[in-house]
Amino acid sequence: MKQAAPAGTPTQSSAPFESNPAVSTALAATASAGAAQAAAATTHELSVPGLQPVHVQGFSDVQYQASDLKGDYNSFGLGQFNLFITNRLSNKLGLLGELVVESDLNNTVGVELERLLFQYTANDYFALSAGRYHTAIGYYNTAYHHSSWLQSAVGRPLVFAFEDGGGILPIHNVGLSATGRLPLSKLGLHYIAEIGNGRASRTPSDEAVQNRTDENNGKAVNLGIYSRPQGIPGFQTGFSLYRDSLHPEGIGKIGQTIFAGHVVYQQSGLEFLNEAIVLRHAVQGGGVFHIPAFYSQVSKRMGEVRPYFRYEYMNVPRAEPLYSDIGLRHGPVGGLRFDFNEFAAYKLEFFRDMERSVKSNGLRTQVSFTF
Repeated sequence: MKQAAPAGTPTQSSAPFESNPAVSTALAATASAGAAQAAAATTHELSVPGLQPVHVQGFSDVQYQASDLKGDYNSFGLGQFNLFITNRLSNKLGLLGELVVESDLNNTVGVELERLLFQYTANDYFALSAGRYHTAIGYYNTAYHHSSWLQSAVGRPLVFAFEDGGGILPIHNVGLSATGRLPLSKLGLHYIAEIGNGRASRTPSDEAVQNRTDENNGKAVNLGIYSRPQGIPGFQTGFSLYRDSLHPEGIGKIGQTIFAGHVVYQQSGLEFLNEAIVLRHAVQGGGVFHIPAFYSQVSKRMGEVRPYFRYEYMNVPRAEPLYSDIGLRHGPVGGLRFDFNEFAAYKLEFFRDMERSVKSNGLRTQVSFTF
């Protein structure tokens, strides 16, 4: 609503002011200065002087899969849209984030914060991270994160499948993770020590990663050691031990122990990855169940082409209380990766999946890229 001008204030139709250019110019300048002051009063400066620029790198892929398994439909699919974010806060402090947008099997697109770490690096012998991290079980989980472009094959080994994809390992954890070198320099020894909420007990309503609230007072602990000998460039071997307690409804307390060992060699375009893992579930007042799993993968880069082959195996006992629906799964995966350049690659692979009562064959093809 247009308000009347206050008494003694000239209106827009006042002839004396319209006929005096100097006065009109002064009024315009005064109004402009007033508007600038009002804008400044409502604007908040968000930049922090001296803060380093945030670095963001993206990864994603598009793929197609088909198999002869009854009830399985050939489909095109969107891979994870991954934003990897880092920032240096000082020469000892840093921030790491990994934000993923992806579609589930119901075609629903969701956003998840896969990693968020506040990092303190004192020196080569001690670095501490707080937040959500990839659990250092074995080798693959911390060498290849949420980007298919980083890995040779289309997908991860079966045993390292993500929790929301049916994986049995606590791939993610929320807590503290420490790592660093040990003084024996010729052996290239490094340690890993982690404590966190652990994985939620497997019930349909659970979010696997306990991001904010732990379901019990116990904490998951993971300890590991690995060696990178100076005399064998590209070689690494190590093992880790993970301990937690689970409390699934209707079963009771389950003590979980995960043993993992790896031997890998990556040098001059040759990739040779080998890992073995055993999950031990001890049910309070009940039995003890062991889930053995392993994979072996070899590939060799020849120019822009990298052929690869992997064999994987996992066997869940029929009476195991948490993952018996997975059962026995094993089989070969063989394929070819072609790098268009250092930013994009095409992959084509064939696989055979053998279960206790079902066998299937199929192919996967994928374009993966970074930006």
